[in-house]
Amino acid sequence: VQLQASGGGLVQTGGSLRLSCAASGRSFSNYGMGWFRQAPGKEREFVAAINQNGGSTDYTDSVKGRFAISRDNRQNMVYLQMNSLKPEDTAVYSCATSVFDLSHLARAYRYWGQGTQVTVSS
Repeated sequence: VQLQASGGGLVQTGGSLRLSCAASGRSFSNYGMGWFRQAPGKEREFVAAINQNGGSTDYTDSVKGRFAISRDNRQNMVYLQMNSLKPEDTAVYSCATSVFDLSHLARAYRYWGQGTQVTVSS
C-alpha cells in the first residue's frame, strides 16, 4: 500500500483545513486508517483513527470536537477535516494503515505516507 497525503498549508487561528490521503494498492478496505502528527522537537502523536468500514472513529483528546476523520473505500481515500485550528496544531500530518482498528500506537501502523505540513498562525 502506498499513501499520499495532501491538503496542508498555512491558516490563521480558528481556520479550517481538510487533509486527504490517497491510497494505492489492494485491499484498502481491509485496513484501519490513522492520522498522526509530529511537531518540531516533539515525538509523533496520534491524532485520529477510523475502522475498516468507517463506522467507528477515535481521536486524541486535544482534537475532539474540532477534527473529523472519514474515509471513502470506493475511492481509496481518507480525510481529516480540521476546524477551529490552533497554533498548537502546527505539525507535519501523516496518514497510515493498520491491520488493527482504532489503534493509538504508531507501531501498530505498517504503511505511512510522506506527510503534509500544517501551519497555524496566531
